[in-house]
Amino acid sequence: MRINPSTVVVALSGGLDSSFAAARLIEAGWRVRGLHLVLPAPAEVLDARRKAVLEAAGFLDIEVEFLDLTQQFIDGVVSPFVSRYLKGLTPNPCVVCNERIKFPALCRYADTLDIPFVATGHYAGHERTGETIKLLRGSDPLKDQSYFLHRVDIRCLARTLFPIGTLTKEHCRNEALAIGLNAADFTESQEICFLQGTDYRRLVEHLGGQAATAPGQFVTESGEVLGNHQGIHRFTIGQRHGMGIASARPYYVKALRPERGDVVVGRREEIFSRDALALQFKWLRRPQSDVRFSAQIRYRHRAAPGLLRMEEQDQVRFIFDEPQWAVTPGQALVCYDGETVVGGGWISNQ
Repeated sequence: MRINPSTVVVALSGGLDSSFAAARLIEAGWRVRGLHLVLPAPAEVLDARRKAVLEAAGFLDIEVEFLDLTQQFIDGVVSPFVSRYLKGLTPNPCVVCNERIKFPALCRYADTLDIPFVATGHYAGHERTGETIKLLRGSDPLKDQSYFLHRVDIRCLARTLFPIGTLTKEHCRNEALAIGLNAADFTESQEICFLQGTDYRRLVEHLGGQAATAPGQFVTESGEVLGNHQGIHRFTIGQRHGMGIASARPYYVKALRPERGDVVVGRREEIFSRDALALQFKWLRRPQSDVRFSAQIRYRHRAAPGLLRMEEQDQVRFIFDEPQWAVTPGQALVCYDGETVVGGGWISNQ
């Protein structure tokens, strides 16, 4: 369903994607207003972001406002990030941020101005058929970000535009350069924006207190002790390096047992698994019974086919046709029907 241009709030980061998204909307006849969400970062990074946003807004000739979400982000994203690592999980803060911070703030801001639509520079798409909203993969397979958006409230998705979702990154970069948009040269944001190049282990140890310094042991499934470590937060499923275990064949992290502080290790062939249990599953389109879909177990994972089994209201088990490498508790299991996002939940270590 085509939407007639009206007024829209665009989330401006100062980078290429969001700036070019705003440019495309303006070209299509939309009245655009910018909003920059201020998130935790060193002062020099905040200054660089602010400068880039103001330059983009000036080039586009649009108004822009800055909304400080520093404390909300610390409480809603950073603190859970730390606590989940200490529980033996490998969190995905980008999924959490989109669900709890960015999209709710963007939609609330638009509501205060009675603006019906919001937009972002995500590489994703959606279709509207009457009252039905479908979240789709972006056209660029190297940049598709639908995985990160599966938990965004459907009411917010219904009013969200993805102006570059049908384009490739290369096309956006070339077009931005062609129109003189300086944001094309702005450094792309990192996957975990608040780390700014810092090792996540340092952050966990800085904020995690005594729990982050609890030592433990490397053990096999049979209980053989192979060595000691300085905290389970330093490890994730499938990790090979950083263990210092002398062996003719390499060991890989197979499981984490936070209650005992054990890092369970195994050989490469032991790290593959055919099933994943997902909790707090959020549906965009709920099936009536068990059904075949494809599922993605982390952002860079190639979605693999299998059977989705409905276990409880918000709990599913996905059985892959073929074993998958390093199914990791704490990451999101996101299910797709072709290019359409069905829903997703958090992979459990139960």
